[in-house]
Amino acid sequence: MLYKDLVRVYEALESTSSRLEMTDILAELFRSTDCAHIRRIVYLTKGILVPEFCPEKLGLADRLYLRTLAMATGASEAEIRDLWAREGDPGIVTEKILKSKRQMTLFPTPLTLDRVYESLLNIARAEGSGSQEVKMRMLADLLHDSTSSEARYLARIATGRMRLGVAAQTILDSLAQAFATKEDKSAVERAFNVTSDLGLVGEVLCSEGLEGLGQLHVVVGNPLRAMLAERLTSPEEILERMNGRAMFEYKYDGLRIQAHIKDDTVTLYSRRLEDLTTGFPDVVESLKKAFQGKSGIVEGECVPVDVNTGEILPFQEVSHRRGRKHGITTAIEEYPVRVHLFDCLYLDGKDLTMYSLPDRRTALTRCIEVSEDVRLSEARVLDNVDDIEKFFTEALAAGCEGLMAKSIDDDSAYRAGARGYQWIKYKREYRSEMNDTVDLAIVGAFHGRGRRGGLYGALLMATYNPENDRFETACKLGSGFDDATLAELPDRLDHSRLPHAHSLVNSKMDADVWFEPSIVLEVLGAELSLSPIHTCAFGKIREDAGLAIRFPRFTGTFRDDKGPRDATTSQELLSMYEAQRKT
Repeated sequence: MLYKDLVRVYEALESTSSRLEMTDILAELFRSTDCAHIRRIVYLTKGILVPEFCPEKLGLADRLYLRTLAMATGASEAEIRDLWAREGDPGIVTEKILKSKRQMTLFPTPLTLDRVYESLLNIARAEGSGSQEVKMRMLADLLHDSTSSEARYLARIATGRMRLGVAAQTILDSLAQAFATKEDKSAVERAFNVTSDLGLVGEVLCSEGLEGLGQLHVVVGNPLRAMLAERLTSPEEILERMNGRAMFEYKYDGLRIQAHIKDDTVTLYSRRLEDLTTGFPDVVESLKKAFQGKSGIVEGECVPVDVNTGEILPFQEVSHRRGRKHGITTAIEEYPVRVHLFDCLYLDGKDLTMYSLPDRRTALTRCIEVSEDVRLSEARVLDNVDDIEKFFTEALAAGCEGLMAKSIDDDSAYRAGARGYQWIKYKREYRSEMNDTVDLAIVGAFHGRGRRGGLYGALLMATYNPENDRFETACKLGSGFDDATLAELPDRLDHSRLPHAHSLVNSKMDADVWFEPSIVLEVLGAELSLSPIHTCAFGKIREDAGLAIRFPRFTGTFRDDKGPRDATTSQELLSMYEAQRKT
């Protein structure tokens, strides 16, 4: 397959903001493509080379890519830098430079999909002394043989800015449309949720159909997509949803981890499928000692603790441990953690995700030897409001956020990748006016004035609406930032800057700068109110208004453990508003 054929599809995707049209375009591509190419096409379309839990990552630094483009085209670095400052998109910059600087090649070698993919994979894997020069040379060779439109997308994927607006769900819909039916969509989603590998799902569905897809199971080493919870505001509502009885457990304010254990090897994954293993060697050793089986997958919260008092500390403490490559020993001493496990998804060859929660909890108690550093979540089966409130108070006193309520019915399977009322969050602040924090995605910014001149004065923040795969604005955020954070924001956000609003952003406001949703901040507000200019839950309360957070303040926490689609949903904010009105 020629790479130019894939580029034509990318151009068609960029020309529409309609998710249905994107689905149709991709479905036609998949139907007309050899099954052997499906996996690579899926990865490249998502802007990745391998499943997201694998270590190979692209994302060349801007300075390195600038030098590569100069090498490939003969343009001066100063010329490229000036154009970059005006355009802000490495794809457009590369396309324009190639059009203006290209020298005619007598016998150009057309790029194939396989050559592009394998070259990019080799670039991602290049390490050690001289690796920068190797990366530059391999990418320059691709750019030299590419057309200007091909180069546009090579540049974007190489720098980690693919930006086609194609979500995983859109690709799943396209695969189901191409190789199955609407009725089979749940089977396609299930395969992705238990493997976290879109490319594998596409390849198997194309070559082996639904029968092959049904053979994809939970495997140690392949993280599952996390099961998620809804929110409710009172024990009465929770019991009504749970048929009068549920398992309640402490809601720890920590870093959610999924531990894969086999042959005395432990690998830790975050809810975003990030490999956390090297940053938490103490947790790895503790789990090795605690786990009594041969192989398993267990899930829990890694919480920061005060070793002198045993008190659970705020989430910000454990966040200091994430992403570290150096100073691990010092970090372990300064930010000690403890693991509280709450689920067992796989044990000694048996997939437990289809088992009920009580059965999974029994398996967890059987395979874990509790210690000072590895414990089970504090949990009780309760069926009356007074007991729930008492347990709730105990959880708060222990330093937790509140409680999790989980169904213990026969159908209480682990629904990987799903959010629903099988699990419900009940937090202290739900009983008052917007004392609970929310996690919002940055979608835009406004230039600062006065003391903030030259910086961003405020950010445009949005909730996520999974029903239509859109980000809906909820506030302008300008409070809570210290000077250091304000100074670093432009660099943090530069990689996701766009010349216009992202196709998935629904905004009535016109920001000075737009961003692809990628960074999530924790925000606390005074109250929720109706707003004619914000689009969160627009029309749900009143036909001409959405919901807005009044007097929002940044808490200081970048939610690096969450992707943009893990942000607080519009429905969650709507539920909070309705609870506020009842109060």
